[in-house]
Amino acid sequence: MRRCADGESRFFSRVARGVVILPWLLALAATTTAVAAQPARRPNIVFIFSDDHAPHAIGAYNGWLKSVNPTPNIDALAASGMLFRNSFCTNSICGPSRAVIQTGKHSHKNGFMNNGNSFDWNQQTFPKLLQQAGYTTALYGKSHLQGKPQGYDDWKVLPGQGLYYNPDLITPEGRVRVEGHCTDVVTDLAVEWLKEGRDGSKPFMLMVQHKAPHRNWMPALRHLSLYDDMQMPEPNTLFDKWHDNAPPARFQELEIDRHMHLNFDLFVDLTPDFDGDSQEGGTDRSAWRNMQRMSAEQLAAWRAFYGPRDEAFHQACLTADGLVRWKYQRYVKNYLRCVRGVDESVGTLMATLEELGLSDNTVVIYSSDQGFYIGDHGWYDKRWMYEESLKMPLIVKWPGVTEAGSVNEDLVQNLDYAETFLEMAGAEIPADMQGRSLVPLLAGDTPADWRESIYYHYYEYPSVHMVPRHYGVRNDRYKLIHFYQFDEWEFYDLETDPDELQNLYEHADYADEIATMKVELERLRAEYQDDSDVAELPAEEQQQLRSPVTITRKG
Repeated sequence: MRRCADGESRFFSRVARGVVILPWLLALAATTTAVAAQPARRPNIVFIFSDDHAPHAIGAYNGWLKSVNPTPNIDALAASGMLFRNSFCTNSICGPSRAVIQTGKHSHKNGFMNNGNSFDWNQQTFPKLLQQAGYTTALYGKSHLQGKPQGYDDWKVLPGQGLYYNPDLITPEGRVRVEGHCTDVVTDLAVEWLKEGRDGSKPFMLMVQHKAPHRNWMPALRHLSLYDDMQMPEPNTLFDKWHDNAPPARFQELEIDRHMHLNFDLFVDLTPDFDGDSQEGGTDRSAWRNMQRMSAEQLAAWRAFYGPRDEAFHQACLTADGLVRWKYQRYVKNYLRCVRGVDESVGTLMATLEELGLSDNTVVIYSSDQGFYIGDHGWYDKRWMYEESLKMPLIVKWPGVTEAGSVNEDLVQNLDYAETFLEMAGAEIPADMQGRSLVPLLAGDTPADWRESIYYHYYEYPSVHMVPRHYGVRNDRYKLIHFYQFDEWEFYDLETDPDELQNLYEHADYADEIATMKVELERLRAEYQDDSDVAELPAEEQQQLRSPVTITRKG
């Protein structure tokens, strides 16, 4: 085994880093019995939650990245449980998504509408209710809700977004620094709690919340060469110019071409000595600052990999589409390298549950806070109500309840998670929660009155990436979006146009469908009591927000 940098080598013995961990699945196959109506005891709950993990970067979702096999352990989890194909967020951004999960309420109700807000931990949350129901609870990893978590018997969380290498953790005892890669650190905390920290007399709920694969996509050292000898598939829409979309699509700041930074995002020539503070603009510099915390061995291994490839890039003198393709290749490889670490974490946790004899009575959920653009439409990041951003992965293994390898097509949201956890635990679901428990769906029974449409509302504007505020409605075929500050509308037929390339809002053939969707949109706003300000901005302010942006693609 190769020698690893300080702060990383200590994790190999426990987790077998770099090896796909699937023995848990073999053990499960040997012990699985016929599906029963209900488990014998209140189940334990393990909620594994990543950041910005797009469903199409999970093999089981059969997206265009499936051929590179990014997630063997998550795929195995799907094979042993239920995969939800129509799982959506309510507000596609990190903190708000987590607040919705904590409360079972939309952003406008829980008070956390954008990442600049502070979460009110004094309000009702599902972990508090689980504690009252006799569960022991723990949270490790990314919280992104500010303040000290409530409702957990033990917790250790990253400050803000956290760092990939040698991260700080906020704990009940204070702030500590832990050597290693963040995904491994969080996994080890969870494993330690399962083995030594929990109250074994109680059922438990464990939240394992990874930073990865969030920007700036810094993989563990053992994954640097993963995919290095491959040309990654490109999305069909890599060079989309958004001709038929409403204007907001052309005024964003999340293009691989114009906005993805060669140094800060793609690590070209990036070292701790890089003159980063002199760089203009609001580009995320966290990767550069993280480098300043790396050990000498970590940094040496990092530069040994990227240095020769940076030199080859300079020699190539790429421009126009060639440069976009190069940036995409480096980006997608680093993104999927971070995903691989998360996938190994899933394998480790499943193996630990099997080792401790907990598998048969533990629900394991895998999800992420929203989807993500992996070059789709030429973009990175999220925020939009478009499918790549709106869709969340959701995979649930519940022994005795979910049928192995089953797929659910119903419309579900992160709004439903709190209610689901409470019903799993046999706890009462408060009447003021706004979602619905997924327990009937997990048992293979869709209620006759299940929702036929979902509601979405994004608030963070003007801000990073410059995605305007918008709300909208989606059913099993159509989607209607209103960028209300500019009074601009979009309407898509997802059956004929799954990539959302043609805005049909002005198309006469869809007038009736659009009118119906507008009625449904207002019905949902009333049902969820969304009284947010959706007024159009004055014309002068609209012009000011858009005038500095050059909307033509370079090259």
